[in-house]
Order: sequence, then structure tokens, then C-alpha cells
Amino acid sequence: MDAVLEKILHSPKLALYVDKFQQVLANEQKDRAQFYEQMTEDQKTEFINGDVVVHSPVKKRHTMVGRNLIVLLSAHVSKHDLGFVGYEKTLIVLTRNDYEPDICFFCQEKAQNFTPDQIKFPALDFIVEILSPSTAENDRGIKRIDYAAHGVAEYWIIDPATRFVEQYLLEDGEYRLARKTDSGQIASSAVAGFEIPVQAIFDDAEQWQALQKLMQNQSN
Repeated sequence: MDAVLEKILHSPKLALYVDKFQQVLANEQKDRAQFYEQMTEDQKTEFINGDVVVHSPVKKRHTMVGRNLIVLLSAHVSKHDLGFVGYEKTLIVLTRNDYEPDICFFCQEKAQNFTPDQIKFPALDFIVEILSPSTAENDRGIKRIDYAAHGVAEYWIIDPATRFVEQYLLEDGEYRLARKTDSGQIASSAVAGFEIPVQAIFDDAEQWQALQKLMQNQSN
């Protein structure tokens, strides 16, 4: 990214590039305004680099993974009053693009300023994307770049097919793979005290045991 920018800055065509960039961004803003007007609560859609991306229904295992993790995360965050957890239809508005990540978390400092009728949300602290064949390229590509560029401290990519979790932590403006695993425990860096067995994300029985343990620990 920096090398590309440096090359453009030293090009004799810089002014021409700037004109082109401004034209593209102006056209995108018109399309983005239309996107906001036409989006509905019933359909999961995102605005990515000028294109409206409409998501297809997901497979059962995708839903199970999301449900298992959101229950565990929400219970922990609610008990400790850590902030706000969003799921599926939380619209994250970044500089150029709009995303609806599978699971997201805002720390209390940000969440305390939200209103009940708010539908657009700023850059956050923790995001989870659950892979599907139609989303994997964006989840690993443009979203990973964009989330890092906007200071999202932690990003998990979960593959329901292989039952692996990839944990990325932000370092110097880019994500570093901190862990890729299908076993053991995984602890969040952005959500204080949140640690669960990896298989609790994929297995209902494991999830129930993890939830009971989590609630027992919190009641002590």
C-alpha cells in the first residue's frame, strides 16, 4: 500500500490521477446515498468499492457457528458491562465502504454514545466474519485491509467447514496472525476477559458447557 502510494506521489501524472480519483469517489458517493435509501432490514447488503453486494442465505453450519459465538460473547459482555455486541445487521460505516459483519463488538466508551434508533455505526473494536464460498474472498481481502486501516483492534475469521479460527491482531496499522487453531482455548485481546474453547464455537454441547462455566465464573 505504501509503496503504491509513494509511486503515485512521484509520478508526473499525479494531478491527472487526483482528478480521476475525485471523479470515481464522487460517483461512488451518489451510489452510496442511493444504497442507504434502498437498503432494508430484511436483506443483508454491503457497499464495497462502489458496488452493492447482496448476500445469499447461509448454510445451517454458518448459522450454528454465529449463534454459538454470539450467545457466549453477549453473555460475557452484558455481565461485565463491557459495551455493545452487534450481529448480522449492524451497519458499519467506514470511509469508503459499508459492511454488515457477522459479529461485532464496541467498547463501552463508544457504545455509551449510541442511540436506540441508530442504524449507522463507526469503526469498532472487534469483528468476526464467518466464511462462506461467496464471501471468503472479501473476508480475507478487502475487509481485512479496510478493518485494519480503520483501527479495528481484533479480527477473527471463522471457517465452519474446517472448524478453524484465525485470530488477527492489529500491529502498526496491519493485521498479524496471532493464532490459527481448531482446538484449545482462544482468548480475545479486544474483549477483556473473554476466553472460550475453540470447539464451543462449532459444537452445541461444547458451547453449552462453556456457557455454564462462563456463568459460574461470573457469579463467583
